[in-house]
Amino acid sequence: MARHRRTLSIDVSVVICTYTEARWGVLCEAIESVRRQTIAPRDVVLVVDHNERLAHRARAMWAEIVVADNCNEVGLSGSRNTGVAASHGRIVAFLDDDAVADSDWLERIVAAYDQNVALAVGGAITAVWESGQPDWFPDEFAWVVGCSYRGLPSVCSPVRNAIGANMSVRREAFDAVGGFHTGVGRTSASLAGCEETELCVRIGKHWSGPAVLYDPAIRVRHHVTPARAQWNYFLSRCYAEGRSKAAVARLVGGTAALSTEASYATRVLPAAIWREMRAAVVQRSAAPLARAGAIVLGLAATTAGFLVGQLEARSNGRRFASRLVDDASTNPRRQSRAGRSQHG
Repeated sequence: MARHRRTLSIDVSVVICTYTEARWGVLCEAIESVRRQTIAPRDVVLVVDHNERLAHRARAMWAEIVVADNCNEVGLSGSRNTGVAASHGRIVAFLDDDAVADSDWLERIVAAYDQNVALAVGGAITAVWESGQPDWFPDEFAWVVGCSYRGLPSVCSPVRNAIGANMSVRREAFDAVGGFHTGVGRTSASLAGCEETELCVRIGKHWSGPAVLYDPAIRVRHHVTPARAQWNYFLSRCYAEGRSKAAVARLVGGTAALSTEASYATRVLPAAIWREMRAAVVQRSAAPLARAGAIVLGLAATTAGFLVGQLEARSNGRRFASRLVDDASTNPRRQSRAGRSQHG
């Protein structure tokens, strides 16, 4: 990769979404990493999710970037849609507000699109554990903290979806299939996710070739706070992921929503458990046993969340149908229309 074209501008917009001043320090690092790129983006949009004080502080700090207020529903999906609308590049690259991009991040994104016809490209996300990675935490579950997990391809390869902390999408894909679905995704009050999964599945259905690529050479580092290194967060996040996957399955179909998880649960995780069990014997250590236990519990929590999400969907569907029946039976005008539709 050439490194001498630092002043060259490219047709890529960078969108960073934020919501709390508690992340101000790492947000500054994220924006500084974009400013230090070997090639400059067309524009940088910082979307603030319904926090006027934070937006005012950001505008005072960074006059050279666009600071946009989320004009949609509260949450990451609405914020990202605001960022897409406020940006102008033919490619939109997303970086989390607690992630730091390598200096050649944009250069490698552009190279990936130059060499492929994909509509979306994601990259590797390395965890930076502020309190150190717990001995019990398995690398197969790095997605719990928004990072690349063991089991992803080691070379540039087609995947179902990118991970939101390091993801880019051609604008034509948004024009074709729409933006992020606000019915799924993270909010300040919820650990839900999968908004990027749902979008990438829609993109995949629209495109006949490999629609989404994962290139591990496109790298960012993601801060992981001590609070996210706790057992309660691990299990809560797994459960929330399961419920989110159920929501995605309702939107795009179960086969598309769970295609990656099937291989992950039947091949990647069993191999990891056996690896840790063997390591426990060879090393005579309890840490591998703890990681094996975390894999089992994490899978169980995720499965439980998915099943609960499915039950909630069925219950909500029955309540919605019941309301329609009650409304038709008690509202003469609608009852009349219902009769005409049955006999007309």
